[in-house]
Amino acid sequence: MKVLQFTIPVAYDKSVIAEQVELPYHYPYLHRHTEMQITWIQQGEGTLIVGNNMHDYAPGDIFLLGANLPHVFKSNPEYFSSESGRSIKAFTLFFNPDGVLSALFNLPELKSFRIFLQQHQQGFKIPADSFGSVSAAMNAVKGSSGPEQLIQFFNLMKSLISIDTKLDPLSSYGDLPAITENEGIRIGNIYNFIMQNYSEAITLEDVAKAAYMTPESFCRYFKKHTGHTFISFLSEIRINEACKKLTAHKFESISTVAYKCGFKSITNFNRVFKCVIGTSPREYLENYHNNVNSLSKIAS
Repeated sequence: MKVLQFTIPVAYDKSVIAEQVELPYHYPYLHRHTEMQITWIQQGEGTLIVGNNMHDYAPGDIFLLGANLPHVFKSNPEYFSSESGRSIKAFTLFFNPDGVLSALFNLPELKSFRIFLQQHQQGFKIPADSFGSVSAAMNAVKGSSGPEQLIQFFNLMKSLISIDTKLDPLSSYGDLPAITENEGIRIGNIYNFIMQNYSEAITLEDVAKAAYMTPESFCRYFKKHTGHTFISFLSEIRINEACKKLTAHKFESISTVAYKCGFKSITNFNRVFKCVIGTSPREYLENYHNNVNSLSKIAS
């Protein structure tokens, strides 16, 4: 079934909706729905914007998103070119613990499942060391039907609560207002404009004009619906792209990455990078290499 903006089509004979998609790119507009979802990225790269935060995604990533949490899986710009030949593939499970499943989740034996989901309404990314068990459980749900599918779904819940790694929330802004379909599309278009032009010297006036709003109205609107100011969102987009470029080793120096991501001085880049990431670009790169080396030693 295709997710249509803000309403998940619920079949009368199912309490868990399984959706396998293969498309040129992910649904590009900010949206939310009453169902929780678990999404397994099987093909494609981009940025997950959820609540007031953003996260890279790549094949093999699995995310749990809480009910009514605004989000959009924003495919990288190259996926929107008809000549790219690229496509995305993802498997998602939608379920509502407070809907038709509420009677089961309220059973004393399943209390731990309900508490776990309540504690993680802001979502989380499945840790790499739990990918095998969670993806296998998701495949089991996908490959079953009727009562067996429900059994496999609760086996998946068991896999989730068995994760013993610290689960960092995907978002820290817990009270974004409700959004209509038109607002979701409008904000999605704003995101598109910023993410396609982040490497240029775009101003508040530029993005307000693209949104057909005055700068003052745009500032209020954007902050209300995203929890971000325009400057903070642009900075995070630029730093997020800088992190991708640094770890991909596609540029010969940190300063080249800074300029490619829209910064006009290396001093400003270093300051904003540390503000967003918590370390300098060089420290970030060193930590990345140390982590890669540690994983390589464990694997060998």
